[in-house]
This record gives sequence, C-alpha cells and structure tokens, in this order.
Amino acid sequence: MADRRLQVFQTVARLLSFTKAAEELHMTQPAVTFQVRQLEEQFNTRLFDRTHNRISLTEAGQRVFECAEKIFELYAEMDNKVRELTGDISGVLIIGASTTVAEYMLPALLGDFKSKYPDIVVRLKVANTDGIVNMVENNTIDLGVVEAPVNNKNLVVEKCRTDHLVLIVSPTHELAKEEVVPIQRVADYPFICREEGSGTREVMIGNLQMAGVFPSDMNITMELGSLEAIKGAVEAGMGVSILSSATIQKELKLGTLVAVQLDPPIDRPFSFVHQKQKFRVRAMDELLNFARNYCKSHQDEII
Repeated sequence: MADRRLQVFQTVARLLSFTKAAEELHMTQPAVTFQVRQLEEQFNTRLFDRTHNRISLTEAGQRVFECAEKIFELYAEMDNKVRELTGDISGVLIIGASTTVAEYMLPALLGDFKSKYPDIVVRLKVANTDGIVNMVENNTIDLGVVEAPVNNKNLVVEKCRTDHLVLIVSPTHELAKEEVVPIQRVADYPFICREEGSGTREVMIGNLQMAGVFPSDMNITMELGSLEAIKGAVEAGMGVSILSSATIQKELKLGTLVAVQLDPPIDRPFSFVHQKQKFRVRAMDELLNFARNYCKSHQDEII
C-alpha cells in the first residue's frame, strides 16, 4: 500500500546495495535505480552517495530512511488492527532456516500450518546459521529458525526444542559396535565436517574444545556443505562425523550408518530468531504461536 518508490528506497537503504535490493524485490537493477531517482527528484536532493562501487546514505537519505521505517511500522499496525476486526489472516511470510532445520523439522510443521491457514503464503530460504542470522538482521526474512546460539542481543531469540547430536560411522568401522565413546576419541579418526558458518559445526567444535580437543588436534579430511554428502562419505568409509540424530533415521533403518553416543553428550537448541518490531503482521504472530505449540506438543519426538 505504501508508495512503491519509498519501499524500494527503504530496501536499498537497509541493504546498502542496489543489486541485493533488486534480488529481494524481484526487480531488475535499472528498475530499482529508476524508482530511487524518482524519489530523489521528488525531494530535489541526493539520498545516496555513490563512490568506488559502494553506496552510503546522505544526511537527507538517513532522515528519509528513519521516517520510512516509522511509516512501514504504522502500516503494519494498521493492517493488524483491520485484520483483527475482519478476522482475515492472510499474507506472505518469508522464513529462513538452517539446513538441518529446513530438511528435518520444518516440512511437517509448515505442512500442518498451511492446512490451518491456507491463505498465508510461506516462502522458505535455506542457508547456514550465520546466513540466516544475517538475513534476520537485514530484514530479508520475517523469521529465522537456527541450530546454534545467536549472540546478537538486538534480536529476539526463543528456544523451540532440543536437538541431540551423535557420532556417525559406517557399519564396518571399529567403533560401530560401541554404544558410547568418549568425545576425545573423535580426534583418532579422519573427520568429515560441515562448512564454516554451520550451526552443527559451531556446536560440535565448542563441545570438543570443552573436552580438550581443538580443531588443530583433529584430522579433518573434508568440509562439506551438504548433509547428504557427509552421510554418503561416512557410508563409504571415508571418515566419521557428528550430526543431528534426526538427520540419520532413514540410514539407521537401512543399516547403512551406525549412531554412537558421545560422552559427554552433545545437545543444542533449535531457536526462533526475529526482529524486535513492536508491530508485526498478524500472519507472523499466528505462525509463531503455531510453531511454539507444535514444538511443545512434539517435544518428545525425534523431529
């Protein structure tokens, strides 16, 4: 409903990038540039300084950006109040989730949510935990669901459930017959690791370090960004790894992988993370409440 030029400007100002704004708005970059120039012509002043392939807000641009933020918050408040009167719950929500959450937790949750609220369109973006937190910080997504602690105190972080990590080995591995192994023994074998920025990697390394095992002590032979690739490499006997127990249920049933408990065990929270806006669209509140209740009612299940 708000002036399209103001929406485009606010997106560019938030991301400080015409290219990223074009991607987020599903527009061409020339179209984004045109909208910003029209707004600059309306105010008869530059809103951005463009130097060395980088942009920054001018003083006027900063004031327009601050006002735009207030305007869009008022629109959200107005939208909520009208929808409360009409009982209408609809709209588009963009959710970001780290890989483990997106592949093994959200499908069932979002399927049930969609059945209850068919008029709410949910779009999902998948990245590692660092990427998802960055999207929330930049308002690229409405809600993030991550698998590692979030240190940004300007964001709201709410634990939704606990996940359990295990050591995975091939059925022919010498540890396959063990039920529990000391976490320090991970350093004795070739290790297949998630990429930097992964929540699984961050939690795993943190727990290993508390047990006296540092990355320099480990024989990390591969760093892979795909859970399926890691499982395939372990199945092939190329090393061991540590993954969420929820990600290997199919392989355990087929007998292609073996899960070994670690001592001490590794648990981590799955958390919702979002901005501290005073007013949110009603669809966002409905999704958060639904997700909270879903996690509570399924807390004893393996995702």
